[in-house]
Amino acid sequence: MNQNRRVVITGMGVVSPVGNTVETYWENLKAGNSGVGQVTRFDISPYPTKVVAEVKDFEPLNYFDKKQARRLDMHQQYAIAAACHAVQDSALKLDEIDRFRAGVIIGTGIGGIATFEDQMRVLISKGPRRISPFFIPMLISDMSPGLVAMRFGLKGPNYAAVSACASATHAMSDAYWIIKRSDAELIITGGSEDAICEISWAGFCAERAMSTNFNDDPPKASRPFDKRRDGFVMGEGAGILIFEELEHALRREAKVYGEVVGVGMSADAYHITMPEPEGEGAARAMEIALKWAEIKPEMVNHINTHGTATPLGDISETKAIKRVFGEHAHKMAINSTKSIIGHLLGAAGGVEIIATLMTMNTGVVHPTLNQEVPDPECDLNYVPNVKQEREVNYAVLNSFGFGGHNISIVLKRFTDQPK
Repeated sequence: MNQNRRVVITGMGVVSPVGNTVETYWENLKAGNSGVGQVTRFDISPYPTKVVAEVKDFEPLNYFDKKQARRLDMHQQYAIAAACHAVQDSALKLDEIDRFRAGVIIGTGIGGIATFEDQMRVLISKGPRRISPFFIPMLISDMSPGLVAMRFGLKGPNYAAVSACASATHAMSDAYWIIKRSDAELIITGGSEDAICEISWAGFCAERAMSTNFNDDPPKASRPFDKRRDGFVMGEGAGILIFEELEHALRREAKVYGEVVGVGMSADAYHITMPEPEGEGAARAMEIALKWAEIKPEMVNHINTHGTATPLGDISETKAIKRVFGEHAHKMAINSTKSIIGHLLGAAGGVEIIATLMTMNTGVVHPTLNQEVPDPECDLNYVPNVKQEREVNYAVLNSFGFGGHNISIVLKRFTDQPK
């Protein structure tokens, strides 16, 4: 591996519960405008959880004709739409790159589960002959990167990463290492998810993983690190980025949002859904990422946490942060994007790294909403309710998934912007 190859981020695109452009998304994050409301997709009355963070005002016909749209699951539509925005944002001239050295790696936790539900209803009511011939391509998790590659004619590495709520961040980690070892110059990466349908809703409700105490006041439901937290709020959308080798980016005079300087991964090997209580695995992922970045813990100014608002998860992550950063943990600005947009499952890392990059470029850390009742076990600066101004030279993004998957990425503010 060529250790001297540097990886930067040169384009971003988002579909989210608070905006479908990076600009709108970021303005709403800074203002703390919650994207959480009541479920509108199906009859929610039988379910104990009635709050959700749905994408609003998404128009598929801006990206596909009606025939194409009918053949795509919504998580695929979100991925392609966000990728279109990222490519446009990067000012990438596709006819001037080596398409065999440009790839696509996109994460998703559940893939086309809404399509699965829909086609099961068809099977039961109308029989097997009425199943769509596009059912399997709409269902399988690898199809989003395949479709994005077809959209832009990219013939380099291409696959999906699936690690529950860590999927997008694992996809971005793979993109980083592939570019680092010179197997590609450019990777479109991130995550996409649309799991808001009855079968997945019933499953998460049965698991008692989602918030139920704030059904009558949805914007209050997602409350990471607050003592009254009672579970996550499901969201949907996509966050897609352009990871690019630095010299390749400089040759085409691309703007650079930030540099990826370290990645760390670990497993809890503890429980199928619960985190290891002391945060051992999460701490290990952060330690490895800092080691690869070759920086000391006290050089980090900001952490965008996994911060799901589950009673055990937030305590475990807080303990992990203290374990790695010691007293410096109390000096950092630490937030949770999920407090505003809910938990996008396999897409979470994609939208959250965009928020982290915007913090590095603007000096503004968006708030963690619903910080109302302090939890003595969660006693760090979670940027309560109001944005904070902070120069951020190094930031950490955390993502953790069911199954005990832990991954952290270290970002560095890019100061060598071409004139």
